[in-house]
Amino acid sequence: MSEDKAPEIVLALEIDDPALADRLAVLLGHVDGLRLAGPGEAAAATIVARDPRIIPDDIALTQRELDVLALMAEGASNKMIARRLGISVHTVKFHVGSLLDKLDATGRTDAVAHAARRGVIEL
Repeated sequence: MSEDKAPEIVLALEIDDPALADRLAVLLGHVDGLRLAGPGEAAAATIVARDPRIIPDDIALTQRELDVLALMAEGASNKMIARRLGISVHTVKFHVGSLLDKLDATGRTDAVAHAARRGVIEL
């Protein structure tokens, strides 16, 4: 009587932190039915962990724009953002406009959604 063996699951790791990648590789290496993909090998699933402080190369946001974006993600109005950052409402509007352009967004909510999808901010 032969047992049907479950197919092996091939898993890839895309992790910026080498120490974390090594720890996960060791832990996952002991899981039955799971194998880590080699370089360039196709995988059934991928674990991705990026440093949230690293902004994608195609988006060049200033620190102030990141500050404004973070407050936008919290739902802050222009007036609230201005107070929190100690800048004028006019300056906030300028930064919001710049963010909309750089993120190719149609509005504040769209900008936050684009930023989150592209890894610029975490929600």
